[in-house]
Amino acid sequence: MSLSLDEVRLLLLSVGYAVHDGDWNWKDVNSPFMRLYYVTEGSAKMELRGRCYELKPNHLYLIPPFVTHSCICNSRFCHYYLHIYEESTQNLFDFWELPFELAADDVDMKLVNRLCEMNPFMRLPQSNPATYDNEMSLKNELLRNKQRTFGDRLESRGILFMLVSRFISQAKPISCNLDSRIEDALKYICEHLYENANINMIADHVCLSNDHFIRLFKTEMGVTPLQYINRKKIEKAQLLLLSGDFSVKNVAYTLGFEDCSYFNRLFKKMVGTTPQEYRRICG
Repeated sequence: MSLSLDEVRLLLLSVGYAVHDGDWNWKDVNSPFMRLYYVTEGSAKMELRGRCYELKPNHLYLIPPFVTHSCICNSRFCHYYLHIYEESTQNLFDFWELPFELAADDVDMKLVNRLCEMNPFMRLPQSNPATYDNEMSLKNELLRNKQRTFGDRLESRGILFMLVSRFISQAKPISCNLDSRIEDALKYICEHLYENANINMIADHVCLSNDHFIRLFKTEMGVTPLQYINRKKIEKAQLLLLSGDFSVKNVAYTLGFEDCSYFNRLFKKMVGTTPQEYRRICG
């Protein structure tokens, strides 16, 4: 499985510089966009995937979308922040294990400064995720992004590519050791994410029996095909709930769920709230 350059669509949602003094403390943050930080002064900590990381000056940090994390700060902490939205069915983290931390250089600082200079109106009014990580804010940010001049959008996207490519250059391809049949299955799932999950059709597509395919998929991916498909569908549902005007029922049907009640139960199991609660809390 591979991702072509034409399939990578990065949109800048927010960019700015934040100064904190022990007040950058947010628990269980989970967003449908990636975050990139450039720390300039002080220190803070981040709990992510069972580990606690120290955020240090002159370093870049990349937090994937849909990953719950908590921010801890008890002293002065200054950083640039970028919120980056991917307009594609799959995201970069489906293909690569990107590093969380990189040492920054002078070029990184110039690129981040240029983004801030070009987009002063994309600065967050507050740092609390509850004030911007919601349906209305995401809609407004996406609309604001697309209303800029073509030249500004082109340059901003170019800078995003340059910054994110720093992490890609040190990333490990997830599929480097995958069985080729599972690579084909992942691509098929990506292309048919809006359809009803049919394991038999995927198995036929990769020329395996149903049982053999399920065993091989779990061996290679660590989860069953259905678990993987449902995770990708619920991630897409989070985006649709925050960035579109779809009803919960339409979101379910759009993603191939014939039973809306099952969609609600699955969403709550994976996200922790029902779709209605998710939209209300984030809205």
